[in-house]
Amino acid sequence: MRIKDPLGRRGNIVVGLDVGTTKICAIVAEVRGGKTDIIAIGSAPSTGLRKGVVINIESTVDSIKKAIKDAEAIAGIEIKSVYVGIAGGHIKGFESYGAVGIKGKEVKYQDVERAIDSASVVYVPLDREVLHVIPTEFILDGQDGIKDPVGMAGVRLEVKVHIVTGAVSSVQNLLKCCERAGIDVIDIVLEPIASAAAVLTEDEKDLGTALVDIGGGTTDIAIYKDGSLRHTAVLALGGNHFTNDIGIGLRIPVQEAERIKKKYGCAITSMIDEAEEMDVAGADKQVRKIPRRYIAEIIQPRCEELTELIKREIENSAGLEPGLSGVILTGGASLLAGLDRLMEANLGLSVRIGMPAGIESSCALNSPLFQSSVNNPMYSTGIGLILHGTDGETVPNAFGINGEMFGGIFDRMTEWVRNLFGVNGHDLRGKSALGGSIRQRI
Repeated sequence: MRIKDPLGRRGNIVVGLDVGTTKICAIVAEVRGGKTDIIAIGSAPSTGLRKGVVINIESTVDSIKKAIKDAEAIAGIEIKSVYVGIAGGHIKGFESYGAVGIKGKEVKYQDVERAIDSASVVYVPLDREVLHVIPTEFILDGQDGIKDPVGMAGVRLEVKVHIVTGAVSSVQNLLKCCERAGIDVIDIVLEPIASAAAVLTEDEKDLGTALVDIGGGTTDIAIYKDGSLRHTAVLALGGNHFTNDIGIGLRIPVQEAERIKKKYGCAITSMIDEAEEMDVAGADKQVRKIPRRYIAEIIQPRCEELTELIKREIENSAGLEPGLSGVILTGGASLLAGLDRLMEANLGLSVRIGMPAGIESSCALNSPLFQSSVNNPMYSTGIGLILHGTDGETVPNAFGINGEMFGGIFDRMTEWVRNLFGVNGHDLRGKSALGGSIRQRI
């Protein structure tokens, strides 16, 4: 869902803003010679969101301002516009279909656009807003599996699309927070799609893979097959639930529970030595020793619950895309020890931890404002937003469709319109029946 024209970006600087339940992160990148270089990361604790949705505008604005300020201090620039991610239980995805007749018996760019327009004509309630319209497959005269139909001979072009919508109130509140923080939003991108752009390889997208981004308040799922996005879902369960369970089980403050989760947490009880103990500070600051195994006993049931919810989503999408090759975990909570092993055993699929790839970093790693390497699952969404803001020809775009697959259609369409009407690519980019860009839709 494109909000503003990216001409407002300063030169070749692109900024991704990950507005999460536990943290807000601003990542600044410089694009030079086809390479994307992370030059700054600013982050701040997030207290104004619950399960991915803004519940306190003032707190969220303050956190955005701090994250932006920290990133500006490291990069030495003024940040004016960003690509922002969105998630939350209000996000819904569904399939649609469109078909058009071909004049002249050869598919032209306009035919592709008309087919997508046809698939986009669906009922959307007034309280919901379309975020993405993503072509997943073209069918020409009954021949399916076509990625780029332009130039092919045929008389009937069909297209299958995946449409993602969000609650109008949630979208507008997110935009309002950015606006009040003094930041323009170029585009809103569904977070699991952004994460997939940073983490998944093209082979994984082709073979069939579920990207599972486990954040603080939500777990976001994007399922790919044959190189295209086929299913999306957002679960209202994340790493904060692990923390809260520890806090309740041990009767300790949330901050201490979070520390214990990160340092001692484990998803599989049997992985912990029965004799191993750890120190725990209560609300009264008194330190006591407890078996580390007890922490795993608290966390494991919640991990199994999350795994079961993920399994249901995979099964729900099986009618659309059977035979996934594996699951890729990312997001900060994916680093919980043993979580990948537990999910692999319960899902019956190979599971690995996904790190952001295809991007470099020249950040000052010793800077007090920069805590760790960008090669970390917690930065997958932010880096995916960066990739969405860069050239779609060289990187997978954040709509789950790589430049090789559909970027050629857009580029040739841009050239055709430029020659016919004398407009430039940015003029074309702003035109769409749904208020988004043509690149967004193809």
